[in-house]
Amino acid sequence: MQFGIFDQNDHGPYPLAEQYENRLKLVEFYDQVGFRTYHMSEHHATPLSLTPSPSVFLAAVAQRTTRLRLGALVYVLPAHHPLRLAEEICMLDHLSGGRIEVGIGRGASPHELSYFGVDPDHAQAMYTEAYSVIMKALTQDEVSFDGVHYRFANVPVSLKPLQRPRPPLWYAVSAPEGAAWPAENAINIVCGGPVQRVREITDRYRAEWATAGRTQETLPLLGIHRYVVAADSDGEAMALGRRAWPAFYQSFMKLWKLHGTPSRIAKMVSEDFDTMVQNGGAFAGTPATLRDQVKRLANASGTNYFIGQFSFGDLRHEEVLHSAEIFAREVLPLAGERTALPS
Repeated sequence: MQFGIFDQNDHGPYPLAEQYENRLKLVEFYDQVGFRTYHMSEHHATPLSLTPSPSVFLAAVAQRTTRLRLGALVYVLPAHHPLRLAEEICMLDHLSGGRIEVGIGRGASPHELSYFGVDPDHAQAMYTEAYSVIMKALTQDEVSFDGVHYRFANVPVSLKPLQRPRPPLWYAVSAPEGAAWPAENAINIVCGGPVQRVREITDRYRAEWATAGRTQETLPLLGIHRYVVAADSDGEAMALGRRAWPAFYQSFMKLWKLHGTPSRIAKMVSEDFDTMVQNGGAFAGTPATLRDQVKRLANASGTNYFIGQFSFGDLRHEEVLHSAEIFAREVLPLAGERTALPS
Protein backbone atom coordinates (compact mmCIF):
# COMPACT_ATOMS: atom_id res chain seq x y z
CA MET A 1 0.00 0.00 0.00
CA GLN A 2 1.25 3.47 -0.87
CA PHE A 3 -0.14 6.82 0.27
CA GLY A 4 -0.80 10.11 -1.47
CA ILE A 5 -2.56 13.43 -0.93
CA PHE A 6 -5.53 14.92 -2.79
CA ASP A 7 -6.26 18.63 -2.47
CA GLN A 8 -9.22 20.62 -3.76
CA ASN A 9 -7.79 23.80 -2.20
CA ASP A 10 -11.37 24.86 -1.53
CA HIS A 11 -12.30 28.15 0.14
CA GLY A 12 -10.96 28.12 3.69
CA PRO A 13 -10.77 30.41 6.73
CA TYR A 14 -7.80 32.50 5.52
CA PRO A 15 -7.17 35.35 3.07
CA LEU A 16 -6.10 33.95 -0.29
CA ALA A 17 -2.37 34.69 -0.06
CA GLU A 18 -2.26 33.18 3.43
CA GLN A 19 -4.16 30.12 2.25
CA TYR A 20 -1.63 29.58 -0.53
CA GLU A 21 1.30 29.88 1.88
CA ASN A 22 -0.31 27.55 4.41
CA ARG A 23 -0.95 24.99 1.67
CA LEU A 24 2.65 25.16 0.52
CA LYS A 25 3.83 24.61 4.11
CA LEU A 26 1.60 21.54 4.30
CA VAL A 27 3.03 20.27 1.03
CA GLU A 28 6.54 20.71 2.46
CA PHE A 29 5.45 18.51 5.35
CA TYR A 30 4.01 15.88 3.00
CA ASP A 31 7.35 15.87 1.21
CA GLN A 32 9.36 15.43 4.39
CA VAL A 33 7.38 12.55 5.90
CA GLY A 34 7.14 10.33 2.84
CA PHE A 35 3.78 10.68 1.10
CA ARG A 36 4.18 9.54 -2.51
CA THR A 37 2.33 12.18 -4.52
CA TYR A 38 0.51 15.47 -4.10
CA HIS A 39 -2.52 15.42 -6.42
CA MET A 40 -4.67 18.52 -6.96
CA SER A 41 -7.95 19.17 -8.72
CA GLU A 42 -8.84 21.66 -11.45
CA HIS A 43 -12.07 23.64 -11.07
CA HIS A 44 -13.15 27.05 -12.32
CA ALA A 45 -15.56 29.78 -11.18
CA THR A 46 -16.25 28.00 -7.90
CA PRO A 47 -15.03 28.15 -4.29
CA LEU A 48 -14.39 24.41 -4.61
CA SER A 49 -10.95 25.41 -5.92
CA LEU A 50 -8.97 28.57 -5.30
CA THR A 51 -6.12 27.19 -7.44
CA PRO A 52 -7.89 26.97 -10.83
CA SER A 53 -4.56 26.79 -12.70
CA PRO A 54 -2.88 23.55 -11.58
CA SER A 55 0.31 24.26 -13.53
CA VAL A 56 0.89 27.58 -11.75
CA PHE A 57 0.42 26.12 -8.29
CA LEU A 58 2.43 22.98 -9.08
CA ALA A 59 5.33 25.15 -10.24
CA ALA A 60 5.39 26.62 -6.72
CA VAL A 61 5.05 23.15 -5.17
CA ALA A 62 8.00 21.92 -7.26
CA GLN A 63 10.23 24.61 -5.76
CA ARG A 64 9.21 23.83 -2.17
CA THR A 65 9.73 20.04 -2.34
CA THR A 66 12.46 17.58 -3.30
CA ARG A 67 10.99 14.05 -3.25
CA LEU A 68 7.22 14.37 -3.44
CA ARG A 69 5.74 13.59 -6.83
CA LEU A 70 3.07 16.04 -7.99
CA GLY A 71 0.35 16.51 -10.54
CA ALA A 72 -3.16 17.51 -11.51
CA LEU A 73 -5.86 14.96 -10.89
CA VAL A 74 -7.09 15.84 -13.38
CA TYR A 75 -6.29 18.41 -16.02
CA VAL A 76 -9.65 19.22 -17.61
CA LEU A 77 -8.53 18.77 -21.21
CA PRO A 78 -11.41 20.64 -22.96
CA ALA A 79 -10.44 23.74 -20.96
CA HIS A 80 -6.88 23.76 -22.37
CA HIS A 81 -5.29 24.00 -25.77
CA PRO A 82 -3.51 20.64 -26.00
CA LEU A 83 -0.28 22.00 -27.48
CA ARG A 84 -0.05 24.62 -24.74
CA LEU A 85 -0.78 22.07 -22.02
CA ALA A 86 1.88 19.71 -23.37
CA GLU A 87 4.41 22.54 -23.08
CA GLU A 88 3.35 23.21 -19.48
CA ILE A 89 3.72 19.53 -18.61
CA CYS A 90 7.24 19.50 -20.03
CA MET A 91 8.17 22.64 -18.11
CA LEU A 92 6.82 21.21 -14.86
CA ASP A 93 8.62 17.93 -15.38
CA HIS A 94 11.95 19.73 -15.65
CA LEU A 95 11.22 22.23 -12.88
CA SER A 96 10.42 19.33 -10.55
CA GLY A 97 13.35 17.16 -11.55
CA GLY A 98 11.16 14.57 -13.22
CA ARG A 99 8.44 14.32 -10.54
CA ILE A 100 5.35 15.32 -12.51
CA GLU A 101 2.38 12.93 -12.91
CA VAL A 102 -0.42 13.85 -15.32
CA GLY A 103 -4.10 13.21 -14.65
CA ILE A 104 -6.41 13.57 -17.64
CA GLY A 105 -10.18 13.92 -17.88
CA ARG A 106 -13.02 15.72 -19.60
CA GLY A 107 -14.26 17.55 -16.49
CA ALA A 108 -17.06 16.68 -14.09
CA SER A 109 -18.95 19.98 -14.26
CA PRO A 110 -20.73 21.06 -17.46
CA HIS A 111 -21.23 24.50 -15.91
CA GLU A 112 -17.51 25.17 -15.61
CA LEU A 113 -16.96 24.17 -19.23
CA SER A 114 -19.85 26.35 -20.37
CA TYR A 115 -18.26 29.40 -18.73
CA PHE A 116 -15.27 28.80 -21.01
CA GLY A 117 -17.49 28.60 -24.09
CA VAL A 118 -17.18 24.82 -24.33
CA ASP A 119 -20.33 22.91 -25.20
CA PRO A 120 -20.53 20.13 -22.56
CA ASP A 121 -21.98 17.82 -25.22
CA HIS A 122 -18.68 18.13 -27.09
CA ALA A 123 -16.48 17.62 -24.03
CA GLN A 124 -15.87 13.90 -24.51
CA ALA A 125 -14.88 14.32 -28.16
CA MET A 126 -12.62 17.26 -27.29
CA TYR A 127 -11.02 15.25 -24.50
CA THR A 128 -10.31 12.32 -26.84
CA GLU A 129 -8.72 14.54 -29.48
CA ALA A 130 -6.75 16.58 -26.94
CA TYR A 131 -5.34 13.43 -25.37
CA SER A 132 -4.08 12.25 -28.77
CA VAL A 133 -2.47 15.62 -29.46
CA ILE A 134 -0.77 15.78 -26.06
CA MET A 135 0.67 12.27 -26.43
CA LYS A 136 2.07 13.23 -29.83
CA ALA A 137 3.52 16.48 -28.50
CA LEU A 138 5.22 14.73 -25.57
CA THR A 139 6.85 12.03 -27.71
CA GLN A 140 7.37 13.45 -31.22
CA ASP A 141 9.44 16.24 -32.75
CA GLU A 142 6.54 17.48 -34.89
CA VAL A 143 2.78 17.33 -34.50
CA SER A 144 0.11 17.16 -37.16
CA PHE A 145 -3.51 16.50 -36.33
CA ASP A 146 -6.72 16.67 -38.31
CA GLY A 147 -9.68 16.38 -35.99
CA VAL A 148 -13.05 18.02 -35.53
CA HIS A 149 -11.97 20.30 -32.68
CA TYR A 150 -8.21 20.59 -33.24
CA ARG A 151 -6.41 20.94 -36.55
CA PHE A 152 -2.79 21.82 -37.24
CA ALA A 153 0.01 20.66 -39.48
CA ASN A 154 3.76 20.30 -38.96
CA VAL A 155 3.95 22.08 -35.61
CA PRO A 156 7.57 21.86 -34.37
CA VAL A 157 7.98 20.62 -30.80
CA SER A 158 10.87 22.23 -28.93
CA LEU A 159 10.20 20.85 -25.44
CA LYS A 160 10.33 17.25 -24.29
CA PRO A 161 9.61 15.96 -20.78
CA LEU A 162 12.45 14.87 -18.53
CA GLN A 163 10.73 11.51 -17.95
CA ARG A 164 10.78 9.45 -21.13
CA PRO A 165 8.82 8.62 -23.11
CA ARG A 166 6.36 10.66 -21.00
CA PRO A 167 5.39 11.24 -17.37
CA PRO A 168 3.07 8.69 -15.70
CA LEU A 169 -0.63 9.17 -16.43
CA TRP A 170 -3.70 9.04 -14.18
CA TYR A 171 -7.34 8.53 -15.03
CA ALA A 172 -10.46 8.63 -12.83
CA VAL A 173 -12.68 5.56 -13.19
CA SER A 174 -16.26 5.36 -11.94
CA ALA A 175 -17.48 2.09 -13.52
CA PRO A 176 -15.89 -1.34 -14.16
CA GLU A 177 -16.04 -0.99 -17.94
CA GLY A 178 -14.01 2.20 -17.59
CA ALA A 179 -11.02 0.18 -16.33
CA ALA A 180 -10.35 -1.50 -19.67
CA TRP A 181 -8.70 1.44 -21.46
CA PRO A 182 -6.32 2.49 -18.64
CA ALA A 183 -5.34 -1.16 -18.06
CA GLU A 184 -4.57 -1.57 -21.75
CA ASN A 185 -2.39 1.54 -21.68
CA ALA A 186 -0.76 0.99 -18.25
CA ILE A 187 -2.35 4.10 -16.77
CA ASN A 188 -2.79 4.58 -13.01
CA ILE A 189 -6.37 5.00 -11.84
CA VAL A 190 -8.21 6.62 -8.95
CA CYS A 191 -11.69 5.70 -7.74
CA GLY A 192 -14.21 7.10 -5.30
CA GLY A 193 -17.60 5.94 -4.14
CA PRO A 194 -18.72 2.73 -2.40
CA VAL A 195 -16.06 0.16 -1.72
CA GLN A 196 -18.00 -2.60 -3.48
CA ARG A 197 -18.07 -0.55 -6.67
CA VAL A 198 -14.36 0.18 -6.37
CA ARG A 199 -13.66 -3.54 -6.00
CA GLU A 200 -15.53 -4.23 -9.23
CA ILE A 201 -13.31 -1.67 -10.95
CA THR A 202 -10.02 -3.00 -9.56
CA ASP A 203 -11.02 -6.60 -10.34
CA ARG A 204 -11.74 -5.58 -13.93
CA TYR A 205 -8.42 -3.73 -14.16
CA ARG A 206 -6.49 -6.76 -12.86
CA ALA A 207 -8.33 -9.04 -15.27
CA GLU A 208 -7.52 -6.81 -18.24
CA TRP A 209 -3.91 -6.55 -17.04
CA ALA A 210 -3.57 -10.33 -16.84
CA THR A 211 -5.23 -10.84 -20.23
CA ALA A 212 -2.52 -8.61 -21.73
CA GLY A 213 0.09 -11.03 -20.36
CA ARG A 214 1.41 -8.71 -17.66
CA THR A 215 2.38 -9.71 -14.13
CA GLN A 216 0.78 -8.47 -10.93
CA GLU A 217 4.21 -7.24 -9.78
CA THR A 218 4.15 -4.62 -12.55
CA LEU A 219 0.60 -3.47 -11.79
CA PRO A 220 0.13 0.33 -11.86
CA LEU A 221 -1.37 2.18 -8.91
CA LEU A 222 -5.05 1.51 -8.28
CA GLY A 223 -6.05 4.37 -6.03
CA ILE A 224 -8.98 5.13 -3.77
CA HIS A 225 -9.82 8.60 -2.42
CA ARG A 226 -11.16 9.30 1.08
CA TYR A 227 -11.51 12.37 3.32
CA VAL A 228 -9.44 12.02 6.50
CA VAL A 229 -9.48 13.62 9.93
CA ALA A 230 -7.03 12.21 12.48
CA ALA A 231 -7.04 13.35 16.10
CA ASP A 232 -6.12 12.23 19.60
CA SER A 233 -9.61 10.83 20.17
CA ASP A 234 -12.43 9.59 17.95
CA GLY A 235 -14.72 12.22 19.43
CA GLU A 236 -12.33 15.07 18.63
CA ALA A 237 -11.87 13.84 15.06
CA MET A 238 -15.63 13.64 14.52
CA ALA A 239 -16.13 17.10 16.01
CA LEU A 240 -13.57 18.60 13.64
CA GLY A 241 -15.14 16.88 10.65
CA ARG A 242 -18.66 17.95 11.60
CA ARG A 243 -17.55 21.55 12.00
CA ALA A 244 -15.59 21.74 8.74
CA TRP A 245 -17.84 19.73 6.44
CA PRO A 246 -20.75 22.17 5.87
CA ALA A 247 -18.45 24.81 4.36
CA PHE A 248 -16.86 22.25 2.06
CA TYR A 249 -20.21 20.81 1.03
CA GLN A 250 -21.49 24.29 0.22
CA SER A 251 -18.47 24.93 -2.01
CA PHE A 252 -18.80 21.49 -3.62
CA MET A 253 -22.44 22.01 -4.54
CA LYS A 254 -22.44 25.74 -5.31
CA LEU A 255 -22.57 25.63 -9.11
CA TRP A 256 -24.99 22.72 -9.20
CA LYS A 257 -27.39 24.55 -6.89
CA LEU A 258 -26.86 27.85 -8.73
CA HIS A 259 -27.98 26.23 -11.97
CA GLY A 260 -30.62 24.01 -10.36
CA THR A 261 -29.16 20.87 -11.88
CA PRO A 262 -28.44 17.50 -10.23
CA SER A 263 -24.77 16.69 -9.81
CA ARG A 264 -23.48 13.46 -11.34
CA ILE A 265 -21.03 13.12 -8.48
CA ALA A 266 -23.17 14.46 -5.60
CA LYS A 267 -24.07 10.87 -4.66
CA MET A 268 -20.43 10.46 -3.59
CA VAL A 269 -20.62 13.42 -1.19
CA SER A 270 -23.28 13.45 1.54
CA GLU A 271 -24.62 16.60 3.12
CA ASP A 272 -23.42 15.77 6.63
CA PHE A 273 -20.12 14.38 7.88
CA ASP A 274 -21.62 11.60 9.99
CA THR A 275 -23.15 10.06 6.87
CA MET A 276 -19.82 10.34 5.06
CA VAL A 277 -18.16 8.38 7.85
CA GLN A 278 -20.96 5.83 8.06
CA ASN A 279 -20.85 5.10 4.32
CA GLY A 280 -17.06 4.90 4.28
CA GLY A 281 -16.43 8.06 2.27
CA ALA A 282 -14.57 9.70 5.16
CA PHE A 283 -12.32 8.37 7.90
CA ALA A 284 -12.18 10.05 11.29
CA GLY A 285 -10.54 8.91 14.48
CA THR A 286 -7.44 7.96 16.44
CA PRO A 287 -4.40 6.25 14.91
CA ALA A 288 -5.76 2.84 15.89
CA THR A 289 -9.11 3.62 14.26
CA LEU A 290 -7.49 4.89 11.07
CA ARG A 291 -5.05 1.99 10.75
CA ASP A 292 -7.91 -0.45 11.00
CA GLN A 293 -10.04 1.48 8.50
CA VAL A 294 -7.24 1.76 5.95
CA LYS A 295 -6.35 -1.95 6.20
CA ARG A 296 -9.94 -3.05 5.81
CA LEU A 297 -10.50 -0.63 2.94
CA ALA A 298 -7.43 -1.83 1.04
CA ASN A 299 -8.37 -5.47 1.33
CA ALA A 300 -12.04 -4.91 0.52
CA SER A 301 -11.44 -2.57 -2.42
CA GLY A 302 -8.45 -4.31 -4.03
CA THR A 303 -6.59 -0.99 -4.19
CA ASN A 304 -2.88 -0.50 -3.62
CA TYR A 305 -2.86 3.28 -3.21
CA PHE A 306 -4.72 5.35 -0.61
CA ILE A 307 -5.25 9.05 -1.42
CA GLY A 308 -6.23 11.08 1.62
CA GLN A 309 -7.79 14.54 1.57
CA PHE A 310 -6.83 16.19 4.86
CA SER A 311 -7.72 19.81 4.01
CA PHE A 312 -11.34 20.79 3.49
CA GLY A 313 -13.91 23.33 4.65
CA ASP A 314 -12.95 25.59 7.54
CA LEU A 315 -10.22 23.35 8.99
CA ARG A 316 -7.40 25.57 10.15
CA HIS A 317 -3.77 25.08 9.18
CA GLU A 318 -2.68 23.77 12.57
CA GLU A 319 -5.63 21.34 12.67
CA VAL A 320 -4.78 19.89 9.26
CA LEU A 321 -1.09 19.70 10.13
CA HIS A 322 -1.83 17.86 13.38
CA SER A 323 -4.12 15.43 11.54
CA ALA A 324 -1.53 14.78 8.84
CA GLU A 325 1.22 14.35 11.45
CA ILE A 326 -0.79 11.65 13.24
CA PHE A 327 -1.53 9.88 9.96
CA ALA A 328 2.10 10.05 8.83
CA ARG A 329 3.43 8.73 12.12
CA GLU A 330 0.91 5.97 12.68
CA VAL A 331 -0.52 4.96 9.29
CA LEU A 332 2.22 5.57 6.69
CA PRO A 333 4.23 2.60 8.05
CA LEU A 334 1.52 0.42 6.49
CA ALA A 335 3.27 1.19 3.21
CA GLY A 336 5.61 -1.66 4.13
CA GLU A 337 2.73 -4.14 4.32
CA ARG A 338 1.01 -5.90 1.45
CA THR A 339 -2.59 -5.15 2.34
CA ALA A 340 -4.36 -5.09 -1.01
CA LEU A 341 -4.46 -8.64 -2.29
CA PRO A 342 -7.11 -9.92 -4.71
CA SER A 343 -9.21 -12.61 -3.10
